[in-house]
Amino acid sequence: MNTPSRGKIILAFAAVYVIWGSTYLAIRFAVETLPPFLMAGIRFIIAGGFLYTFLRLRGAARPTPIHWKSASIVGAALLLIGNGGVSWAEQFVPSGITALLIAIVPLWFVVLDWWQRGVQPTLAVIGGLILGTVGVLVLVDPAELVGGEAVHLGGAFVLLVATISWAAGSLYSRRAELPSSPLLATAMEMLSGGVMLLIVSAASGELVPMEIPSINPRSWIALGYLVVFGSLVAFSAYIWLLSHVQPTMVSTYAYVNPVIAVFLGWLLGGEIIGERILLAAAMIVGAVALITSFSARRSAQRRKADRKSNAS
Repeated sequence: MNTPSRGKIILAFAAVYVIWGSTYLAIRFAVETLPPFLMAGIRFIIAGGFLYTFLRLRGAARPTPIHWKSASIVGAALLLIGNGGVSWAEQFVPSGITALLIAIVPLWFVVLDWWQRGVQPTLAVIGGLILGTVGVLVLVDPAELVGGEAVHLGGAFVLLVATISWAAGSLYSRRAELPSSPLLATAMEMLSGGVMLLIVSAASGELVPMEIPSINPRSWIALGYLVVFGSLVAFSAYIWLLSHVQPTMVSTYAYVNPVIAVFLGWLLGGEIIGERILLAAAMIVGAVALITSFSARRSAQRRKADRKSNAS
């Protein structure tokens, strides 16, 4: 596997950090008048179908049955349970609280990587995880966001399951037998996940009470944004990063996304950034620095060890 340039890695991280930071609000707008599983299924069917058709016309090799099997497993973990769970939960849980709960994804990456491969986290990674989690807690005050009311327990539980499934599916995708092209694998995962989401939508009765005229323009605009930017751009960048960068490093998006969401609220919604938000941002950036610096050192050590073994 060729080592990607630093510029490509930075651009991919920028897409995951910035765009996914805005998708929580976009999902909330979309599910205002669109059924959640139907919305998510349409999103990924359109994005995956477009990307798959484009790549096949450009000469990409036809995927094998084992490729489709692996893509379906990843699609079920990331898109059906992961994204579908988020879409459903945002009917009841504010987008800010959702971002807070999703921020525990890096913890599951470390735990699952430790359990599956015996990769024990260092004190730097543990410190980064703790600092990042505390930073998100400082950033998003649950009582303030929900007006002092308790968080919807069902929604919170679904989000917890979604975080575990997302981390497990992401780690599985690194060792699964998928096409050599990360983009083709991404398209297949979106198509598989989209089909499963539509099946769940039909089985849960979402299609029966839905009336097209009742869907407001903001939901349609949000869906279009999620298809183009949330799926085609950001999700493709995420899958590409998983095949080129350590999973723990990629998972730092879960800490940065809430910061981006708050910044966009200030930039586009006239929200005020106070001292608490600045403190939280500093803590989260520090956590990302701890985790990414460790991941970078570990990658460099592995490359060095590989060169020595090849030389001998």
